[in-house]
Amino acid sequence: MTERDIETLVKAYKDAVKRIRAELLSLDLTDMSRAVTEATLREVAGILRELNEESAAWVAEHIPEVARQSVAETVVAVGAAKTLREAREVMTFSRMNQTLVNAVIEDTQADLLAVTHNIDRRVRSTIRKVTADSMRANMAAGINGRRTISRDILSNMRAELGKAVETGIIDAAGRRWKPEVYVDMVVRTKTAATARDVRVNEAVSRGVMYGRISSHGATDACRKYEGKIVKLVPEAPGEYPYIGDLPRNEIFHPNCKHVVLPVRNPQE
Repeated sequence: MTERDIETLVKAYKDAVKRIRAELLSLDLTDMSRAVTEATLREVAGILRELNEESAAWVAEHIPEVARQSVAETVVAVGAAKTLREAREVMTFSRMNQTLVNAVIEDTQADLLAVTHNIDRRVRSTIRKVTADSMRANMAAGINGRRTISRDILSNMRAELGKAVETGIIDAAGRRWKPEVYVDMVVRTKTAATARDVRVNEAVSRGVMYGRISSHGATDACRKYEGKIVKLVPEAPGEYPYIGDLPRNEIFHPNCKHVVLPVRNPQE
């Protein structure tokens, strides 16, 4: 999987948000009839449905490809094949890795669906509020002898509609994410974890119990783990940390680029 592949998915979310915002800002706020709002909601639902279909197809294609490439690299690293091409020709997913890949596909699709569900919920909530505001403003304008809603009130309502699509999701820590930023983080984190886990599974299935964390000049907390030997299974001999015990706030955190390379002899 390449950067362009990720950018393609992220762009799909950016474009969908742009289309939805355009639909909302085109509403005639002086006449928010039920027919108009329902038509807008149907249009928004259609945009989100297309986005869900596109993202589901993306995940179903790229997660398995990341896993296949990682397994092939592991097969070469342990000496079971000389080249990646040869490894890809002979490799198959173990039952454990196939189960893992299926679970990651399901989890990733669920995470992406949460983004569109939240957009849909916020858009509906905002349209309901703006419709009520419009009705009250029209009523007040009539009582005060004005023919139209004031410019300030219209401006505030348009601002509310524009903000309806800015937050794709709120995570467990209470952080608000724009849809495209959250999607970028999710797919990078999921694909990195997939690559790491299938490497470990493949290595262990071939009798390799150790791995070395990759190095690429990290400047955050990851830097103290670069090049370190870790156990791939807790029972492996030696005073090496088990990969499952490493603190996730320091290594293999969201967006982490580090991988684990299989090592047969940790003393070499």
